[in-house]
Amino acid sequence: MARRRKRKSRRRQEGRRILEQVAQYSIESGEDKPVTAARKFIHAQGIVPPAVLLVRRNEHTTDRYFWAEKGLFGAQYVEENHFLFPSLKVLMELKTPDKKQLLGSTPSLTQV
Repeated sequence: MARRRKRKSRRRQEGRRILEQVAQYSIESGEDKPVTAARKFIHAQGIVPPAVLLVRRNEHTTDRYFWAEKGLFGAQYVEENHFLFPSLKVLMELKTPDKKQLLGSTPSLTQV
């Protein structure tokens, strides 16, 4: 029986592209739970938001977290709701130039 392909959300794909531009840190969780390990690492290193933390739980599983001004969030939630985070809004605006500027900068032709 053929397997159906999972539908990919455009909103989530856009969020993933934005998160790729943010600084990433890879750590091992050790004896702590992944969230606790991420929080300890953030405070020990003095990491400033925005940042993505990849916390390796075991040899098969890696948890992804996003460190924002408002706190620590799961990366999947941030991908789906990236427009709620001011630091990512700034990245989105830097990535896409203002459309009004593009339209205003085109030279106009005048007949003589």
